[in-house]
Amino acid sequence: MRGSRQVRWRAPTGVDFDRAFPDHEKSRRFDSRRAPPVPKTVAMLFRRILWGFALSLVFASPVLAGEFKLGPRAVLELFTSQGCSSCPKADAMFEQMGKRPDVVTLAYHVDYWDYIGWRDTFGTAANSDRQRDYAEAWGSSRIFTPQMVVNGRGGVVGSKTDAVNGALANATLPLTVSLTQQGGDLIDISVPAQAGLPGGTIWLVTFLDRADVAIERGENEGKKVAYTQIVTGRQVLGVWNPKAGAHLTLPVNEVLTGESNGAVILVQQEKSGLPGPILGAASFTR
Repeated sequence: MRGSRQVRWRAPTGVDFDRAFPDHEKSRRFDSRRAPPVPKTVAMLFRRILWGFALSLVFASPVLAGEFKLGPRAVLELFTSQGCSSCPKADAMFEQMGKRPDVVTLAYHVDYWDYIGWRDTFGTAANSDRQRDYAEAWGSSRIFTPQMVVNGRGGVVGSKTDAVNGALANATLPLTVSLTQQGGDLIDISVPAQAGLPGGTIWLVTFLDRADVAIERGENEGKKVAYTQIVTGRQVLGVWNPKAGAHLTLPVNEVLTGESNGAVILVQQEKSGLPGPILGAASFTR
């Protein structure tokens, strides 16, 4: 299908999707809703971070030779798949968007197209569920690839340049997230108090900044595609209180494991357990 591909699960009642999202095109759909995973507690995460901090004092090593991206106007989340013929155009545009100093980018590779011939090497059920959660939060019953979500507020077809640029044109993030390197592998995260905003959850989202993949089967058979800002994990760091703010110290060697070489710190609202608007963000690479 040209432009995008969509799937359906159990739809919320009383929602006219075509009226709410006129740009979304129809295509194959199937029932694929999974039960959400049980989240880790904040206490468990902090114990892990404190243990990592202790280890970093013993096994200190050079950490940050990359870049910090502070004060962005937008967080652009791409939901993509190596098995989707409509996605390479969006992947290429997404790479260019990531070069902008005012945009933080994150690519979530989904797994619901794996059955058509090629298993996405970065696809996970958790990424698919994040996209489903966004759709449910917006009162929608369908998901599709490629989709770009701007500041957690709405999605557009990720291969349509005009739609993406239009969504970014007036995008703003009201909250400042500051990152400061404190020698070795420690980064201070500071989010000031700001009355008038709702509270939010502080997320750590790790990523691999680039990978070139030769696709051997499926709709993109024979293509070699460059992927950027590939999400490798998500975990809660804490809660941001608009009256008190928040301050954390992050041991980078503890959180950037495996292929991960960068991370985004997000402050995002939640509504009834579903993702809401993103309030602020910052990123760093190693």
